[in-house]
Amino acid sequence: MKNSDHPATAAERRAAATAAIQTSTGIDEAMIARLVHGFYDRIRGDTVLGPIFAARIKEWPPHLDRMCAFWSSVALHTSRYHGRPMQAHAHLPVGGAHFDRWLTLFEESARDLCPPSAASHFVEKARMIAGSLELGIGSFRGVMLAPGKRLEPIGAIQADLSG
Repeated sequence: MKNSDHPATAAERRAAATAAIQTSTGIDEAMIARLVHGFYDRIRGDTVLGPIFAARIKEWPPHLDRMCAFWSSVALHTSRYHGRPMQAHAHLPVGGAHFDRWLTLFEESARDLCPPSAASHFVEKARMIAGSLELGIGSFRGVMLAPGKRLEPIGAIQADLSG
């Protein structure tokens, strides 16, 4: 192959990757916005996760804009998101069951709001994100999770330490 067959710059490579994902999945910014808004509608109505989010998010429109940028970066490699998700989640009082609930709601949203190939792409990314966040939050708390072990919520950790 000639060098001209390969995009030369990082921006060109990213654009080519984005185009390939869009072609194979149909994902575009409008679909990402529908998914993000639909998912967070479910989160806000959820008895387990809703209160955790309500205690921390006072202005939903800016949060949803950040989440659209985040999912654009994750799903399409657009580099629109420039935040630090681990720092934003490190202090949350969550455990493995919370991540399971988050994934359930996300998967339901993706399957209800996206074509199958797009839903699969989003769900694959969501599972990686949930696993990474759970491990990262555990590490932040000084807990090294062994394979197959789940993070306990903060209250459970404090109860174990004081008992």
